[in-house]
Amino acid sequence: MSISPLKPQSLAADPGSLNALRFASGDGPTDKATLKEAAKQFESLFMRELIKSMREATMKSGLMENEGADLGTDLLDQQFAVQLSGLPGGLSEAIERQLSGRMAPATDAAALPGNTGAASVSTLGRVEGSSRQAGFVNQHEQAAAAVARESGIPSSFMLGQAGHETGWGRSEIRHSDGSNSHNLFGIKATSSWTGKVAEITTTEYVNGEPRKTVAKFRAYDSYADSFRDYARLISQSPRYDQVMDKLGSAEQFASGLQKAGYATDPQYAAKLSRAINTTLSLQRAQI
Repeated sequence: MSISPLKPQSLAADPGSLNALRFASGDGPTDKATLKEAAKQFESLFMRELIKSMREATMKSGLMENEGADLGTDLLDQQFAVQLSGLPGGLSEAIERQLSGRMAPATDAAALPGNTGAASVSTLGRVEGSSRQAGFVNQHEQAAAAVARESGIPSSFMLGQAGHETGWGRSEIRHSDGSNSHNLFGIKATSSWTGKVAEITTTEYVNGEPRKTVAKFRAYDSYADSFRDYARLISQSPRYDQVMDKLGSAEQFASGLQKAGYATDPQYAAKLSRAINTTLSLQRAQI
């Protein structure tokens, strides 16, 4: 099995060059140098989307808004993406491992037209998922940072949990009319809650088995209010006293929340830990 050669640094400016990752029949071994370059180019796509989302979140002055300026900015972003890709310990190394594991020696089944490009489709899905995560973190970074200063809970912990609870913004709790409840943490509206409420069908785990049920959740006027209410719950409720003692470790924080009964999912701590670590990686990339 062999892979068609890729032109170095072409992907940041030309997503069409992804076609070079399609499987091609042949007898020689997979070219490791080509895999490495492919992984670097996938990373450059992700970095370009990350830079783009950060720019879009910044207020434009209006003086520089014209087609020439936009083109120049886009080209500059492309070059930044290329320069930030392929660094030791970066995303490209993880992508390279994924490609290496999937591009095994050729078999009759792998050579079928229906299987061509399987690795590139899978990896593209991962890149798109990373882009969504980066956009979510960038969108809520300021609100989380403000609440972190007030409560002491790291912004990465809150952003990671909000990302996990909402599928990184894909599954936010909404009212029956479709309007947003701004509830990023899945906090339910118990009898002590006097604010607005959103009633939805959700999944609860009973004796380890998932079951659909209708539940009432708190609703807010803004995402900032959601972060503040979450921090107030975790820092002031006796139920989570021990959780506040574990702010130095994402894994211990997540485990503490599960032990305190924050969620019924038996795998909640493991899933939350991964989401927090993803957020930490994205925050480091923005520095």
